[in-house]
Amino acid sequence: MTHSIVVQASSLIKAGDVVRAESLLTALVETEGDHALVEVLDEMPSKDLLAIIREYDSSKQSLLNLLITPEQFARVVVLDRLYKDVSNEHLRGMINSVIFREDADASEFINAIAELEFGYETLADYLSDRAEEVVGDTFAALETEDVSRTEISDHDWKEMTWLLRHEHEDIYNIVHTLLKVKLQERPITDVAPAVESDEGIFTSPEPVIEKATKDDDDEDSAI
Repeated sequence: MTHSIVVQASSLIKAGDVVRAESLLTALVETEGDHALVEVLDEMPSKDLLAIIREYDSSKQSLLNLLITPEQFARVVVLDRLYKDVSNEHLRGMINSVIFREDADASEFINAIAELEFGYETLADYLSDRAEEVVGDTFAALETEDVSRTEISDHDWKEMTWLLRHEHEDIYNIVHTLLKVKLQERPITDVAPAVESDEGIFTSPEPVIEKATKDDDDEDSAI
C-alpha cells in the first residue's frame, strides 16, 4: 500500500512546491526515524524523488541525500538526462553530495549506477566538462599508480576519475570511450585568415563551424 506521505509529496511536487515536499519527507526522521524515511523513498516514483534531490548539493544538503541508498539513488540519477541540462551542474551537485558523503561507500553507488540503462552515459555526463583532461590522460591520477585517493580527494571530478580508473577499470573504459565521442561531437570553430578587400581593409570571414559525424548505432537518447 502506498504511504500517504508519498501521495502528499507527489502532489506538492506536481504543484511545484519542492521545498515543502522535502520538508514533509524529512519530518519522518523526527517522528519515526531514519528507517521510515528510507522505506518511503523506496515507494516514491523516481522522477518525483529526482525533482527534490537535484535541488540540493554539498553546499545545501537534505536528509534525503544523506539517507538515500545506492539502488534508490541510481534509479533517480539516471533520469537526470531527461532535464537536458547541457551544463550537468545539477547532476554533479547531486552525485558529489551523495556518493562523497562521510558515511558512503562510493564504489557501491558507482556500481549501482553502472548496472542501470544509461548508467554509463550518466557517469560520462558527470565528467563531460572535464573530458579533455580525462581522455587526454593529462590528469595526474591517470598517469601513475602511485597517486592515492587521499592525495587526489576533492569530492568532485578528480576523485571520481580516480575511483573509476583505479577501482572500476571496466566501467572506466566504457566511460572513457563515451567521453571521446562527446569530444568528437563538439563543434570546432576554425577562423580563416583575414582577407584584404579591394579597399585595402583586412576583414575576417565568419567562423567555419565543423561537427564530427557519429554512427547511428552510437549512444541513444534517454528520451
